[in-house]
Amino acid sequence: MYWERKGEANTAQTIELALKRAKELGIEYVVVASNTGNTARLCLDQGFQVVCVTHHSGFRNPGENEMPEEVRRELEKKGVKCLTTTHLMAGLDRAVRMKFGGLYPAEIIAASLRMMGQGIKVAVEIAGMALDAGLIPYGQEIVAIGGTSRGADTALVIQPAHSHQFFETKIKEIICKPREF
Repeated sequence: MYWERKGEANTAQTIELALKRAKELGIEYVVVASNTGNTARLCLDQGFQVVCVTHHSGFRNPGENEMPEEVRRELEKKGVKCLTTTHLMAGLDRAVRMKFGGLYPAEIIAASLRMMGQGIKVAVEIAGMALDAGLIPYGQEIVAIGGTSRGADTALVIQPAHSHQFFETKIKEIICKPREF
């Protein structure tokens, strides 16, 4: 599915399509980018293990976590695993060095993924972050849901790799994404 425009207006349909495809494939884990908790809430009570990945602390303002603590507690009470940590694209230099030799900025990888849309980059990134944190099992396909700015507009079936093996990541399917970004 290709959305005409990027952004938050696609959130409900993105979640609907992502969860439908996850059920069809028998996928157990859904990893979703959410800073306010709103997108993560849409994945609740659907029969999946949900991992919510937020921006790292200090992303917008120094020392500040964008997800209010009461929202985090609410999601965790409902079984969601919440992850706030350094963004994967900020720590890929080791993977590039191991694969190609030398040192290359992680921004090259992020920019390359953004050629397909910001949500693609976010979905790949949060899947790897959740795997590195031990919140999803290694070697399994998951559904990763990302977006452009606020809300969700992109969903992937992906088999993530640990950050130091980043290039072993396999994007199996693009469930939906914006056509214009």
